[in-house]
Amino acid sequence: MAYKNKTYVCFDGDSDMREYRLMCAWAANENASFKFHNAHDLNTARDDSLPESIKAQLRLRLDNTKLMLVLIGEKTKSLRKFIPWELEQAAARNIPLIGINLNGARQKDSLCPAGLANTLAVFVSFKQKIIEHAIDDWPGEHELYRSQQKSSDYRYVDAVYANLGIA
Repeated sequence: MAYKNKTYVCFDGDSDMREYRLMCAWAANENASFKFHNAHDLNTARDDSLPESIKAQLRLRLDNTKLMLVLIGEKTKSLRKFIPWELEQAAARNIPLIGINLNGARQKDSLCPAGLANTLAVFVSFKQKIIEHAIDDWPGEHELYRSQQKSSDYRYVDAVYANLGIA
């Protein structure tokens, strides 16, 4: 059995690469408290590979994943190739999900992909401090809600954002 200490980032590689790379830069900054062990560092899944070959690489990442961050951009909802599959795999593995709205929304909105909209997840805006808070807080909350058989979307109240210095 794999040691699950990785964070899997699910995103639209064509449209949301900038935000993904920014999160990686936050994590690489030795002066920042924002950290995560990126599951993407385990292997390479190339776009020119066959879909089953890519899925095999993604499965290896998911087998080592303790938490999934889903970057929700303008096109994420309409993608049909890998994102729905990744979300199905996360649900099957009971991986806690954090939906990160690139448009700044603090809760689930109309851009949310179907596979994330109908499962236990928390939604936050694309701000370093609230993402860091969710990475630290949500896995425990997810386990609690799951043990109570709750399955809904959650959000942090405005006071949590204010306490983190986010207006």
